[in-house]
Amino acid sequence: MAQPDYLDAGHGRRIAFHRTEGKGPTVVFLGGFKSDMEGTKAIHLEAWARARGQAFLRFDYTGHGQSSGAFTDGCIGDWAADAETVLTEAVDGPLLLVGSSMGGWISLLMTKRLPERIAGLVTIAAAPDFTEDSMWAGFDQAQRLALDMVDQVALPSEYGEPYIITRRLIEDGRDHLVLRDPLPLPFPVRFLQGTADADVTRETALRLLDRAEGPDMHLEFVKGADHRFSDGACLAILTDRIEEVLDLVA
Repeated sequence: MAQPDYLDAGHGRRIAFHRTEGKGPTVVFLGGFKSDMEGTKAIHLEAWARARGQAFLRFDYTGHGQSSGAFTDGCIGDWAADAETVLTEAVDGPLLLVGSSMGGWISLLMTKRLPERIAGLVTIAAAPDFTEDSMWAGFDQAQRLALDMVDQVALPSEYGEPYIITRRLIEDGRDHLVLRDPLPLPFPVRFLQGTADADVTRETALRLLDRAEGPDMHLEFVKGADHRFSDGACLAILTDRIEEVLDLVA
């Protein structure tokens, strides 16, 4: 396994990343909640980019993968700051963001912070505002009380050990919500959503489409695809949509 490069994000935080040189725009993969840049989609896209001669970047948020810090110390604001640091310091020029799950939310925040840099957007099971609309809204009285008394609650996960959800994660998420107001996306956008996704609902995808405003926007439901969206057919759809956007912005 190739060793990553690192960026110093201040306050002792180090962000691990891999950059592939090539033609622009740079395709940047933003991963999901408690995932890392060694996942199937990230590695697949890196191989695709190399074969195409396309600039590509993948990275780990702090508390994820090979970056510094503990996962339970992080929140949406921290991980958005990590993404902004990588996008401004590790790569130049226009960007095509590819956001998976939480990475879709982070990508939408980047369109607000770096609007002049974003050439296009592709999301996979985008999960904007999930800390409020999925986690907090779904907590029962006991879970809300646990957050108040001990600052955290454990949620079961299909991907391994339980997720530890902190009060800071929930409270900070409220400062970064994107679906309460119109969301301008003035570039080609492709939203991908599996119909068998047990983590992000079709209603979330439709709500995002309703809030988003732009001249070239498509939401595509993929029959039978789950939240991972990582089998061969899904990966082929993903690269096809990225290439579609690249052809539009080249």
